[in-house]
Amino acid sequence: MSHLSVAKFGGSSVANYPAMQACAKIVIADPNTRVVVLSASAGVTNLLVALANGCEEPERNKLLGEVLQIQENILNELKDDSAVRPKIEALLDNITSLAEAANLATSLALTDELISHGEMMSSLIFVEVLREFYTQSTWLDVRQIVVTNSHFGKAAPNDEQTRANSDRVLKPLIDRGELVITQGFIGRDEQGKTTTLGRGGSDYSAALLAEVLDAEDVLIWTDVAGIYTTDPRIVPNAQRIDTMSFSEAAEMATFGAKVLHPATLLPAVRSNIPVYVGSSKAPQDGGTWVTRDPQPRPTFRAIALRRDQTLLTLSSLNMLHAQGFLANIFTILAKHKISVDTITTSEVSVAITLDKTGSASSGATLLSNELISELSEFCTVKVDTGLSLIALIGNALHTTSGTAKRIFDTLEAYNIRMICYGASTNNVCLLADSDKADEIVRALHKSLFE
Repeated sequence: MSHLSVAKFGGSSVANYPAMQACAKIVIADPNTRVVVLSASAGVTNLLVALANGCEEPERNKLLGEVLQIQENILNELKDDSAVRPKIEALLDNITSLAEAANLATSLALTDELISHGEMMSSLIFVEVLREFYTQSTWLDVRQIVVTNSHFGKAAPNDEQTRANSDRVLKPLIDRGELVITQGFIGRDEQGKTTTLGRGGSDYSAALLAEVLDAEDVLIWTDVAGIYTTDPRIVPNAQRIDTMSFSEAAEMATFGAKVLHPATLLPAVRSNIPVYVGSSKAPQDGGTWVTRDPQPRPTFRAIALRRDQTLLTLSSLNMLHAQGFLANIFTILAKHKISVDTITTSEVSVAITLDKTGSASSGATLLSNELISELSEFCTVKVDTGLSLIALIGNALHTTSGTAKRIFDTLEAYNIRMICYGASTNNVCLLADSDKADEIVRALHKSLFE
């Protein structure tokens, strides 16, 4: 097999017919791209999540109408939609039935089944867009390949079974020279139920398929030309980073940079597969390569921002000189399938922010009454919202003299709610009020990068 690339196109890249045409041109121009992984068209997943949460008929019909309109807008611009329209209509009928079921009783399994339809529709339509450019492709349901556990909303792939399925189904198609179009974000558990890999999981899907295919690289096509020193919408002077390391990119993704999904890099790191991030709207503008050991490695690489954070402060005098308090707290959090994001401790209290990367999760839904009740048996529980996490990403941050001074001199005018510094050589995390977050990011960027 010659050079093999797996390309992934995000929701904004397949938002409408002209955007899909641009993606088709990128695929056709690169003969190395043999597998294409698609997200749902922009906006569709959010609508499907709202339907999966259950809603009364007037609201349900409104949401269904919006999903239908997004698909119709694309279908109506196809030169010939006769082959794909019946398939899309069947999927829309499924969405309607599942949304009605969700109104009676919601479940994580039903949610995953419902929201998977976005990727199914965009990938089917993309096959027709390619055909209009006289390019034949093979549509493949990724659930035939990606096997996961049954943790609906944030399922973990079974790498061994996924590779076996790839060897049996996907590799023969590639070996025959076929161009394969499939879906990101979704998989299937061993009982045959549809699962999802968490919001943004299409990136993970692409990297996972690249790994099982022993591909040379993963090409992530999105709406920005690479990874920047921070969000250009917050700081217009943000600079594109030409190359960065897996560890730097993973930190950025984990702490809110939406260019990559946090788990994307796991298969890539394991197999040392370079990841490229570029703009599907302007492929000629270049992008960012993420590799194992790029040079140079500056002290400060980027600033990431994650909004809508929930801070949980747990206090108890029983913590003082005691053993097992944190073990009890983490046991309760594990029971409720909640992972801790950042943490600081004192003698009698511990403050934590929560990981919210499941498909339909939010801070509010993570903190169930049952969870609060169980925690309250051990300690006083205080919940703070309206916060944002600002992460400084770099290299050797906790071993470079003067790092703290450069950061905290800039922060002199701001109230910082929590600081996590020293656990990683690659990040310093700051929790602040959301209404000051953009201002803090601009101040830090000006001080450290301009």
